Amino acid sequence: MSKAASLLFALVAYAIFFATFLYMIAFVGNLSFVPKTIDRGPDTSLALAVVINLGLIALFGVQHSVMARPAFKQAWTRIVPKQAERSMFVLLASVALIILFAFWRPIAGTVWSVGGPAAVILWGLFALGWGIVLLSTFLINHFELFGLQQAWFHARDREAAAPQLREPLLYRLVRHPLYSGFFLAFWSTPQMSYGHLLFALGMSVYMLIGVRHEERDLVDMFGEDYEDYRQRVGMMTPRMRRPAR
Repeated sequence: MSKAASLLFALVAYAIFFATFLYMIAFVGNLSFVPKTIDRGPDTSLALAVVINLGLIALFGVQHSVMARPAFKQAWTRIVPKQAERSMFVLLASVALIILFAFWRPIAGTVWSVGGPAAVILWGLFALGWGIVLLSTFLINHFELFGLQQAWFHARDREAAAPQLREPLLYRLVRHPLYSGFFLAFWSTPQMSYGHLLFALGMSVYMLIGVRHEERDLVDMFGEDYEDYRQRVGMMTPRMRRPAR
C-alpha cells in the first residue's frame, strides 16, 4: 500500500468512525432526529429480540477484543500493512456498530421513568459520560488511537516513539476513564426500557471482560511500572484511600 493510499485509508476510516460515534450518542440517547434508536425500530417477539440483540453485542465484543490483542495484531500485519493495521481495526469496529444499529430490536417495557430534576441530572450524566470518553482519547493520543498517526508517520518516513506510561488528568484518578465514560453514558437515562437495559448490561459485561485482557497487555508492556500504577489508581472508579505499602 502506497503512502498516499495509506493516508487516504486512515482518513476514510476515521471519518466513518467519527460519524458512527456521533450516531451512537443519538442511538443510545433515543434522540428523535435519527431514524433508528435503542427504543425505536421494528417489532419483534421478545425471545427473538433478546437473541438478536445479544448476538449483535457479542459480534462487537468479539471483534473489538480479539483484534486488540497483540498476538492477533502480529498475525494480522502479515496481511494488512503495519501502518494501516489500526485504521482497519477502527473501520471494522465501526462496521460492527453500524450492524448493531441497523439490526437492533427494541424491547418494550419500562424499568424506570423519571422526570423533573432527576431527569435533568441523568441527562447531564449522559452528556458527561460521552464527554469523558472523547476527552480520554485526547489525553492519551487520539490520533494514534484511531490510526491517523501511524499513516502520517509512514508518509513522512518517521518512526513512532516507544510507548510510555503516562498519567494525564483523568488517568490520575482511574486507569480506564474511557470505560468509565461509557458506563455513565450507557446507564444514565431518564427512560430505561428493557431493551436499553439489555444493551447496558451486555456492553457492561463486555467492558469488564475486555478491561481484564487490556490490563494483562499493559502489564506485559510496562511491567512493574504498570503494577505500581494499578496499586495506586482504581480501575474505573477512584480509590477512596491509598493502598497500604
